[in-house]
Amino acid sequence: MLLTDARVGEALVDLAIEGGAIAAILPAGSDRSGQELVALDGRRVIPGLWDNHVHIGQWALTASRLDVSGCTSAAQVAAVIRDSGRTESPLVAVGFRDALWPDRPSTALLDGIGPGPVAVVSGDLHAVWLNTAAVALYGVRDAPDGVVREDEAFRVIALIDTVADTRLDGWVEHTARAAAARGVVGIVDYEMSDNHAAWLRRRASGFGALRVEFGIYAEHLDDAIARGLRTGAAVDELVTVGGLKVLTDGSLNTRTAYTFDDYPGLEHTERPHGLLTVPPSELLPLLRRATAAGILPAVHAIGDQANSLALDAFEELGCGGRIEHAQLLTEGDIARFARLGVAASVQPDHAMDDRDVAERYWPGRTARAFPLRALLDAGARLLFGSDAPVSPLDPWLAIAAAVTRTRGAREPWHPEQAITLDEAIHASTRSSLAVGQVADLAILDDDPFASPTELRATAVGATLVAGRFTHRAL
Repeated sequence: MLLTDARVGEALVDLAIEGGAIAAILPAGSDRSGQELVALDGRRVIPGLWDNHVHIGQWALTASRLDVSGCTSAAQVAAVIRDSGRTESPLVAVGFRDALWPDRPSTALLDGIGPGPVAVVSGDLHAVWLNTAAVALYGVRDAPDGVVREDEAFRVIALIDTVADTRLDGWVEHTARAAAARGVVGIVDYEMSDNHAAWLRRRASGFGALRVEFGIYAEHLDDAIARGLRTGAAVDELVTVGGLKVLTDGSLNTRTAYTFDDYPGLEHTERPHGLLTVPPSELLPLLRRATAAGILPAVHAIGDQANSLALDAFEELGCGGRIEHAQLLTEGDIARFARLGVAASVQPDHAMDDRDVAERYWPGRTARAFPLRALLDAGARLLFGSDAPVSPLDPWLAIAAAVTRTRGAREPWHPEQAITLDEAIHASTRSSLAVGQVADLAILDDDPFASPTELRATAVGATLVAGRFTHRAL
């Protein structure tokens, strides 16, 4: 196959694709006889995009649920649910962010909606707000305000998300094809489940829209080691083993990210610094066991103290890996990423959601929140993702946030931490446009280099995985 008149950099070229790879890059108009031609008419071609942090099952389920992310109070959430006309039981809504609300969630507010179970999952996935019937349904023992957080929230979310495999897999297939239409060729799936089994099942059913690298959680580590799974090993031509996902702290909106400084207003509470869910005494043995088996760590850390402790663990073990989120960092820790060979797996669009919450709960420290420019200047490797469903599975949102540090008409937030479009695309890709590279490609109808202010709306004409079209609207 020959992709003709493709814009690569500033040049128009023809791209020859053979055996799933780029076989040749020729001047535009070269001999085209005997080739299957796909005319690109000057469209820009870039390497296919990756989303390096996704909860694919939860993202697929979100489309069927009531979205309350635009609500600005607990009372408004209750009113939106009550007026929605939804009758399913349990009734599940998603997206609440309560850090700046003037009122607080309570079971009483949701009890007023009706007698059936009602569950509202937070936008950051670290909390669930329940009514009395849902508290009973999900076996919650300690939730005086109706809100469960962190480990208990994850347990409840797992129960809420329980659907038949065939039904979920159909939704995942639809979601994957929607991602391909945005230029996505691969995802890193951190769903809180047995991802090895799930992706074997989906591939056996014909899934082929994306490449998938799947994470392993501690409860599945023994099985992964017994199966000989190793980070980077191919399960088949599309599915690869990822790292050991460990959550060491919470999130900013839930005020459970583990920080050095007290959260304003929480100074005299039980957890003024947030919550350290996996202390070093537990983290080190777990990571040591995984790395000895060839499974590299992918450590969730959002607060600055959580990031410091995670980097300490990487330094003691002498292994590479990833920190997921790396949202608030001390100045001294920024340089440690490159020195230790630890990638910063970041979600730039979260900065747009969290900027006001960060100014409220991390006052005076937001210059080192999402410090992308500083990380790159220190030599760190950036990996961009969405954490879908926390943000949509659309890499152009992350790219836009990283380059502009704003959304809509608001002024840029800490524009000194902005990076270039080339750097943002590099953080969202895993291949390059060179002979011998895999033909994972995104063909763009809009040229983001010509209109960088319209990055979020960048239209994708086609996507190829190993030279095979997974989306084609040329």
